[in-house]
Amino acid sequence: MNTSSTAYINGQFVPLSEVTISPLDRGFVFGDGVYEVIPVYHGVAFRLDEHLLRLNNSLSAIRLDNPYSDEKWATVLNQLIEENQAGDQSLYIQITRGVAERDHAFPETSAATIFAMSKPLPASQQAPIKAITLQDIRWQWCHIKSTALLGNLLLRQQAIDRGCQEAILLRDGVLTEGAASNVFIVKDGVILTPQKSNQILPGITRDIVVELAEENNVAIAETEISEQQLLSADEIWVTSATKEIAPVIELNGKPINSGKIGPACQVMQKLFNQFKQTLRNQ
Repeated sequence: MNTSSTAYINGQFVPLSEVTISPLDRGFVFGDGVYEVIPVYHGVAFRLDEHLLRLNNSLSAIRLDNPYSDEKWATVLNQLIEENQAGDQSLYIQITRGVAERDHAFPETSAATIFAMSKPLPASQQAPIKAITLQDIRWQWCHIKSTALLGNLLLRQQAIDRGCQEAILLRDGVLTEGAASNVFIVKDGVILTPQKSNQILPGITRDIVVELAEENNVAIAETEISEQQLLSADEIWVTSATKEIAPVIELNGKPINSGKIGPACQVMQKLFNQFKQTLRNQ
């Protein structure tokens, strides 16, 4: 992490190394907050409106008013991009319920803590990964982009301990998502992905893949996917803001598509990269 990069904290742009937060902040004490991650391509925040809508939905779900309008957020984030030399980067936003006496009940008065930072996008976007399947031990409201990610961390670490990069999660024998991603499979020439529900995070990259497939007459369906369908899939990919579209070439130690990137994944990666290029040409 580049601690000399510029961050934003409660109305001020300061070096990341100078950001301070009270130990009584409810985000620190309880994980009482939400976050958002926004990729930036060539200095342009990608799908900003959709990311801000998801941020607002998460805030509403935890009964916390959005401290800024969409216009204010756009102004803050665009300045943050410029402060960090534009280019391709990843913005992280976190909003908590603020500083208050430690009590499980919501404080009657407290100002939200607003934090945002930037870091370069990783060079490993769309790189093939290995994954394992694990039981989804997380809570029931995974559609909220909560900062309370201990369940996700424990699952992801199990994958890392076994030489993999992601855990693909199952709940009652049905695919939900990855520990830090949405999941797609390909079976008999059709792309499949779980429907949106409280069991999965409504990923922006996920939605773009669905849109691009439909616009380009690529067969795709949002549907329930069983463990057996996952394990017998012709292709598996995961999507996220930083992974974009990353093919899974090994699952539970067994190669997927002979350990190679599948043809459907290649098509969607090409369509996604073309879509990104439209931002760079603006």
